Amino acid sequence: MKITDLPNKIPIFPLSNFIIFPKTAVPLNIFEPRYIDMINDSMKSHKMIGMIQPKTSKNAKKAPELHEVGCLGKITSFRETEDGRFLIELKGLIRFQNIKEIKSDKKYRILEVNFDDFKDDLNDKKEDIKFSDLELIFKDLKSLFEKRGFIINWKALEKQSLDETINALAMASPFSLEEKQILLETTSLDIRKKRISEILSTYTHDVFNNTTLQ
Repeated sequence: MKITDLPNKIPIFPLSNFIIFPKTAVPLNIFEPRYIDMINDSMKSHKMIGMIQPKTSKNAKKAPELHEVGCLGKITSFRETEDGRFLIELKGLIRFQNIKEIKSDKKYRILEVNFDDFKDDLNDKKEDIKFSDLELIFKDLKSLFEKRGFIINWKALEKQSLDETINALAMASPFSLEEKQILLETTSLDIRKKRISEILSTYTHDVFNNTTLQ
């Protein structure tokens, strides 16, 4: 897939506390009428929607502002339940920059977006980072996940490509949404690796009942 194949105006799902990364897949349960409409419209066209974090808003009546970077996803599976909900799986394709909101008569929001800063997300070329470079990060992440009660199939992760693994861990990690947004906005895998390491270092002291990650 090329950037020229992607729509520059996309419906968006501004879901709080939820981030997807390229090359990761997530299940979604769609039940709000406006997002039922959005999925219906998307299934009739390019099957793509954008996931982007809303900023916290003090004005409940006004649509919240959105972060500058989100991720375009493609609907890879779709099922309608008996009670009218949609169960979909969304595969992260490429991150986008939020350019401006498009006015429309739709109930859901539409953004004009730009993918230029993130075109490497579409490449199958692997960045030259070895698993051995990441052993310490994985070790600390594993400890953090276990202490928080998260269960990860590490053997399965090791069979994936490195970028898939790092993105999956970044998405599933018990980091704050602000920290995940920082990871989403990093342009390269190498920088994302460094950011994960920096974030982890803040968790290694006095977080878990004054214990240190081993």
